Amino acid sequence: MNIGNAYLLVRSQVTDAGDRPKFDEWYRTHHLAFAADKLRAEKAWRFWSQSDPAVHVALYQFKNLAHAMESMSSKELDILLADFNQAWPNVARTREIMELVQQ
Repeated sequence: MNIGNAYLLVRSQVTDAGDRPKFDEWYRTHHLAFAADKLRAEKAWRFWSQSDPAVHVALYQFKNLAHAMESMSSKELDILLADFNQAWPNVARTREIMELVQQ
């Protein structure tokens, strides 16, 4: 049952510990706001895993699943992927669309 918001979860694996401060700064000052704007997300958050220090997660909130799915097929996503790949070509990441079903 759909009760509202949907989310894009981007999980990055920053395996080189020496890259983490620079990656954190880049995401904090550039990429999170840039991505939220391009994807037309309502909100965005970032997390560093406390279980695995190499794992960084960005979470983007959309008003519904249709908007989240639309963002994944937009030309803006291509711009974001190119931006990320240019800055961090060796950082692997995955993307998942999630729908809120209980609160």
